[in-house]
This record gives sequence, structure tokens and C-alpha cells, in this order.
Amino acid sequence: MKIIGLTGGIGSGKSTVLALFEALGVVTYIADSEAKKLMNVDAELRSQIVKLFGDEAYVQGELNKTYLASLVFNNAEKLNALNALVHPKVREDFQRFIRKTNADFIIYEAAILFESGSDKFCDYIITVSSSFENKIDRIMKRDKVSEAQILERMKHQSTDDHKIKKSDFVIRNNKIADTKYQVSTIFGLLQKLKNR
Repeated sequence: MKIIGLTGGIGSGKSTVLALFEALGVVTYIADSEAKKLMNVDAELRSQIVKLFGDEAYVQGELNKTYLASLVFNNAEKLNALNALVHPKVREDFQRFIRKTNADFIIYEAAILFESGSDKFCDYIITVSSSFENKIDRIMKRDKVSEAQILERMKHQSTDDHKIKKSDFVIRNNKIADTKYQVSTIFGLLQKLKNR
């Protein structure tokens, strides 16, 4: 089984690309979604988060995302401490997922694929990129935030160029017809590469 890492900066359209791969029958694992689930259901992880950030980290048994985000957003030390707890749990969960899946390849989607070190267990990596204008437009529509807030978020992510240099494939997600063509082309190549 081949593990295909899929990443891209905020607003690049990773979800759109992932949905196109899923439509072709590709099995996918969304690390960010699974991390959020684990932070709610994994008792050991919950206890570690409370120890690190206090009882306010959970409200009525649910992860207090707003509170946690306010603590880690501009604090690299706290963000690294949180990631050090969450990433090993996500990797364990992914290993369980792999064992239950009988597929030629799985796409492992993570916004911080390189930053978390998850690129190390991927056989191939796809980076989704998009024009700056498209990114801003998508995020403003999706999150109802200002351009200034988006630029602040972008400061905390590695650049597309950095990701592209470390990738095997790049999808330029600007026009949906072009994106579909790129996805089907890469899907065809992955089909050929699965037996290598």
C-alpha cells in the first residue's frame, strides 16, 4: 500500500482536490478532522491537554476550540507543545486505519504535513497551490474573516514554494476544469506507480 501525502496552504482548496480524488474511489484520511475527534474522545489525550492548558480546555465535555486557539495562535511554544501531544495520537490512529483498509493507496491529507514530520511516512506527496487572490477570496467566503486576519494566519504557515520543492506532484487549483484534469492525470500516474 502506498501512502500519498496531500497538503497545501490555507485557502489552496485541499478539500476540493480531496473530494475529486474520493470521486475516483480513492480512500482518504483527513488528519486535521481526525485530530479534532481524538482530542474529544481519547481519554489520555484529553487528560494531557487539561494538564497543559487547564480545565477551560473542555466545556461540557467538548474541546473548547476557541479557548485553545487563543492560547496557541501567537505562541509557538504552546502550539508545539499541543502538537507534540496530538501528532503521535494521529499517527497511531492512522496506523489502525491502514490496517483496516484494503486499498492500493491512501491519501493522507494534512495542512501541516511537513511541519508535523508526517511527510516522512509518505511514498509520494502532492501539494495543492492556488493564486494569492483565489486563496484570499476562498477564505473570506468560507470563514467570513477580513483580509488582514487571513494574512495573519498565513504568516504561521510555510510557503507554497517550500512545500512544492519537497513534493512529487503539484496541483494548481485555480479553475475547476483544470483541477479535475490534473487530479485525473495524477490518479493515472499513481495507478501506474502502485506496484513499484
